[in-house]
Amino acid sequence: MKLEREIVKYVRDRAKSKYKLGEECRICNTTDQLELHHYYSISLLVERWLKLKKYNSADVLDWRDEFITEHPTELYIEVVTLCNFHHQHRLHNIYGQTPPLSSAQKQKNWVNIQRDKNG
Repeated sequence: MKLEREIVKYVRDRAKSKYKLGEECRICNTTDQLELHHYYSISLLVERWLKLKKYNSADVLDWRDEFITEHPTELYIEVVTLCNFHHQHRLHNIYGQTPPLSSAQKQKNWVNIQRDKNG
């Protein structure tokens, strides 16, 4: 199968219906331009999982439900609602567009420190 988009987008599209976006930014409490941030990069999780399972990435439509079933914590619990500014312009500016999986706790700590500063 020839894929039209990045593999992770097929996974996110399938998982999206269960995402729970908060009503305000965890840091500044704004209700504008809210986005969901995964502390564990879904792209990196998928890459690691595919290597472990030895699945072909091009078969994403065949295995994405299995991935979602095996990663509910990373997809639905280890997330935070942030405004676009704090998400894209602050957090990802510090940790990169695809933060290493090992940085999840540091990201959580950063969010909490920023919340305290803004509180």
